[in-house]
Amino acid sequence: MFPFFKLPRKVTKRGRPFVRRRARRMLAAGIKSIKLTYLSIHVANGNQRERNDCVAGQPRDNSQHVPDAKSKKDEGIDFEIIELLFFAYRDFTSDPDAILEKSGFGRAHHRVVHFVNREPGMTVADLLDTLKITKQSLARVLKQLIDSGYIRQVTGPEDRRQRMLYTTREGQALARALAEPQSRRIADALAKAGPGARDVVKRFLANMRNGTAD
Repeated sequence: MFPFFKLPRKVTKRGRPFVRRRARRMLAAGIKSIKLTYLSIHVANGNQRERNDCVAGQPRDNSQHVPDAKSKKDEGIDFEIIELLFFAYRDFTSDPDAILEKSGFGRAHHRVVHFVNREPGMTVADLLDTLKITKQSLARVLKQLIDSGYIRQVTGPEDRRQRMLYTTREGQALARALAEPQSRRIADALAKAGPGARDVVKRFLANMRNGTAD
């Protein structure tokens, strides 16, 4: 363990026990000394760290490590409007979400029912272009709505490859039930916003769309 405590190679038989006892005492004293030295260094380093952390008996101020909430990187970002849009959309969709949940549907079903009801006879290709989703995603949602009796699919009169979509009587009732609470929320918000708010909101939302010209 400690090479500096090796016994001599040549020791007389008579003197060997004395040398061994002495070596054991030296070894024990050396280990104790090493432990005390390590402890003193460790305590000294700990005290030094404490002295560095405290100035004049005051705890160290860590505020310099806390990032500023308003950093220069955030300049020019309108977090207020972003959050208002987030919360408005969350609450705007909460009412129809509760109605859809009863039938095991989600927001994708809501969008399909809404646009098919608004544009009877629209094709699957038109619906894909409106919703900006994949064919696989639309096929799954559309099949559920057709099987549930909310949407009916008709072959195109001129092109038999074309599939035209219509809402059934149940689909029209569902579309209206989903739109009514949203319409009430919009009317209440516009009334609180004051005169002329509807036109301003329409322009704002229209300009939020991709590819919309002023």
